[in-house]
Amino acid sequence: MKHKNNTFVLIFFIIIAFIVAGFKLDFIEKGGAEKDSEAVIQKDEIKKNSNEEEKVEKKKTVKGKSLDDKNLSRDNMVNFNFEPLSEEVINKINGVSWKQGAPVELKDLSYVKVLHWGFDGKEHIGELIVHKKVAKEVAQIFRELYEAKFPIEKIKLIDEYNANDDLSMEDNNTSAFCYREVAGKKGTLSKHSYGIAIDINPIQNPYIKGEKISPAAGKEYKNRKNVKKGMIVKGDICYKVFKERGWIWGGEWKTLKDYQHFQKQIDLKKE
Repeated sequence: MKHKNNTFVLIFFIIIAFIVAGFKLDFIEKGGAEKDSEAVIQKDEIKKNSNEEEKVEKKKTVKGKSLDDKNLSRDNMVNFNFEPLSEEVINKINGVSWKQGAPVELKDLSYVKVLHWGFDGKEHIGELIVHKKVAKEVAQIFRELYEAKFPIEKIKLIDEYNANDDLSMEDNNTSAFCYREVAGKKGTLSKHSYGIAIDINPIQNPYIKGEKISPAAGKEYKNRKNVKKGMIVKGDICYKVFKERGWIWGGEWKTLKDYQHFQKQIDLKKE
């Protein structure tokens, strides 16, 4: 009888042990599932934050305005692109910077949109019209100037000044194509008439011939050894990006100095 009672006691403890073990196993599995769930949630949060940061880092720009939080736009992003003149651009320049008798046809010109750092330390959108044969490298040049943070006060089509080069220079505007004669040389077309010349920061980089300085505000920058913001000097980034692509700099001319001026020697007739 005693032996039989001991057997019942042993069976009772075995049953209790199985119940306790089952409870612990269920608790561990639930705990693991909760941790896995937390890990998934954390992973999703990290991915979400990463995507939001990536969106903020993309450059969003609005035509003609500086880039700040007030005018960010997905619909107007700039990537230093160039393209044939649109109908809108043609309507804007026809009869202004381009006229009948110009040495290039409208179909030979390209519209280039760029980003640049202004004198205010902010990013701005600029636009240029150049000959289609130099459009790609002009876009590349201004990309490199942008990446180097070379300051350019403004880059507008000269049509904003009714194609008046003096007004454009006085406003320190960087520009390219304009059907016009060389200053002081009646009957001689400027390289700007072909879309193969660009003037950069005219006030900081004036035209100097004898006592003549143009624009007049450029007198402050006559001393080229006293380098100030926006000036172009031999060996700097602006000089290099043009020269390494075969452009000629007016700052190296002998009889006069045109520090703002770069032009490309190219056979426009050759396809």
